[in-house]
Amino acid sequence: MKFIFTYCIALLCTLNMYAQHTFKAIIKDAQKKPLQSATATIKPLKKSAVADSSGFVTIKIIPTGKFEVMLSHVGFEDKVILFEFPIANDSIFEIELKETEHEENEVVVTSTRSTGSIANIPTRIETIAGEELQEKGNMKPGDIRMMLNESTGIQTQQTSATSYNSSIRIQGLDGKYTLIIRDGFPLYSGFSGGLGLLQIVPLDLKQVELIKGSSSTLYGGGAIAGLVNLVSKIPKSERELNFLVNGTSASGLDASGFYSQKFKKVGTTIFASYNHGTPYDPANIGLTAIPKFDRYTLNPKLFFYFNKNTTANFGLNATYENRIGGDIKYIEGKADSIHSYFEKNKTNRYSTQLSVEHTINDNAKFSFKNSVSYYNRSIQIPDYLFSGVQVSSYSEVNFNYKKEKLEWISGINFLTDKFTQNKHDIIIPVNYNQNTIGAFVQNTWNASKILTLETGLRGDYQNDYGFFLLPRLAALFKLSNHLTSRIGGGLGYKTPNVFTEDAERIQFKNVLPIDSKNRIAEKSFGGNFDINYRTTLFNNKVSFSLNQLFFYTRINNPLVLTQLANGYYNYLQPKGFIDTKGIETNFKLTYKNLKLFIGYTFADAKEHYTTTTEFALVAKHRLNNVLVYEIENKLKVGLEGYYYSKQKLNDGATGKAYWLTGFMIERLWKHFSIFANFENFTDTRQTKFDTIYTGTITNPVFRDIYAPVDGFVLNGGFKIKL
Repeated sequence: MKFIFTYCIALLCTLNMYAQHTFKAIIKDAQKKPLQSATATIKPLKKSAVADSSGFVTIKIIPTGKFEVMLSHVGFEDKVILFEFPIANDSIFEIELKETEHEENEVVVTSTRSTGSIANIPTRIETIAGEELQEKGNMKPGDIRMMLNESTGIQTQQTSATSYNSSIRIQGLDGKYTLIIRDGFPLYSGFSGGLGLLQIVPLDLKQVELIKGSSSTLYGGGAIAGLVNLVSKIPKSERELNFLVNGTSASGLDASGFYSQKFKKVGTTIFASYNHGTPYDPANIGLTAIPKFDRYTLNPKLFFYFNKNTTANFGLNATYENRIGGDIKYIEGKADSIHSYFEKNKTNRYSTQLSVEHTINDNAKFSFKNSVSYYNRSIQIPDYLFSGVQVSSYSEVNFNYKKEKLEWISGINFLTDKFTQNKHDIIIPVNYNQNTIGAFVQNTWNASKILTLETGLRGDYQNDYGFFLLPRLAALFKLSNHLTSRIGGGLGYKTPNVFTEDAERIQFKNVLPIDSKNRIAEKSFGGNFDINYRTTLFNNKVSFSLNQLFFYTRINNPLVLTQLANGYYNYLQPKGFIDTKGIETNFKLTYKNLKLFIGYTFADAKEHYTTTTEFALVAKHRLNNVLVYEIENKLKVGLEGYYYSKQKLNDGATGKAYWLTGFMIERLWKHFSIFANFENFTDTRQTKFDTIYTGTITNPVFRDIYAPVDGFVLNGGFKIKL
């Protein structure tokens, strides 16, 4: 009898152990909204369930015992809670999940002047930062030309066949319509913009911010097509000491170093670089695809932390470069009556930057900034010398007031820009002296959880071309945790000067000065609209994002460089306009250590005068493909492929379509890494399928450069981080 009683007790315990229990919960976010499709998982039991539209989730057939339940939802942090089954009274738990910060939320941008992360700003901004910036820096450590050219919707245009001079085009518009700034200072406009892309070394950059579309309300004239803001690194408490050495198969050399550290009351950043190029002619046509050059750069900067409310920084930038392209034999010292063509560029660039920031209270902040720039450049060809000095300055005072849902930014700025051409055999110099004073106000309003509005208004008065009123509007719609949308637009303007792609292409020879009394400023309006979708798939193993952008910009009163009957060139304003419209599509897929980027650009840029024609040197279709494999802090491998469709040329011909390829690998250790980049390994060159000049090698007449001329170039080197 005792045995039977014991057996019954054991049987009851066993049945209780294998009893079937249920877990019930309602999953919500911080605003108490139900999270449909949230997942509850008990991993040891291999059981999971998905929440319905009310956030209610149920897991059945759970044995007695203690089990961890993991609650998860795309865009929210996972939460793991230990429960003991059976649960008393068959309770229904209410569980709150915390929204995660996406990678893009961690990127704080400065281009819009407001104080927010990229995910919460209505203006559409793209950034090149972090590992992406480092990877692109490995490919071209001596300048930022390639870094920008590989972004969707951006095309760098080579303006000299032999000296490599280049400008940047956004969405098909001329380089003169894009404003390049550094930490908010306009240091690369007018004459100083001609070699700008080739003289900026990326090692001391924290990130690059891109705004496509009119940004004149933010920074004044010149930002009709868009804005490129180069953001420098700032010192941190932990010392940063980096060195980079790179060599190329074209006998090029890049050596640069960067140091930064923050102490109690002061901090500093110091950047220095040396870049060297050897004359290189892969096509064996006797002309340089890469010129001979030597460039020295030094950028020291001091930071002062007076107290918790007041900081300041002061920096110097100095660049010196000698560059010569042309006939290989001439450059090598073997010149004769036939081999005598050359193009020499000598550059001296000096600038200062001062910034002061004072926090008045928790809501208000005051800042002041000033820069002064001196730029001296000469361009010489066998029968002509163009040289001059550009002196410019920029001063700004602004006030920022921010509360929970509103942020106001207002300020005034003053810009001076004076160019003086050196007198040689010229009759009429292309001198100018332009001063612009402007005032602006901008408001960011978090109207609701779904809508954020950004409105702005600027008024500029320019001494030669009068007053400009520039309104601007942008809106951000957070439709769900996965779906956001932005729409924005505004007006812009560009005051005329002779320093354009077309004039650079002919070394400014026989270019007449602009008659400001009979010319008016170029004015524009434009807008863009995008949709951005982000999600994860297969239990968060795959992340996926898709951004679709639609854009339109129209420029009235465009200045066109026109050759006159006497051989001189003059800027005329034909009746009509220029416009560009199209789409950009960006796709990103991440799975474990693999990342795939695909970008497509359709840019339909046209000139509308007596007839409508395609704008020259615009690839209507572009395709960017990048596949990256990365083991964090150990290995990076990248494969690239870029497609350019046919382009109309200025001589009436049509350039051929082509592909560019690249392969990059980097092996990393704690303080050291080595890298190699096989750029254009399929050796795509314009000289393989088209000509780059007509006439003789003694007196070449250069055609448009629409494809690479340097072909396959291998570069590699090492980086040290201490």
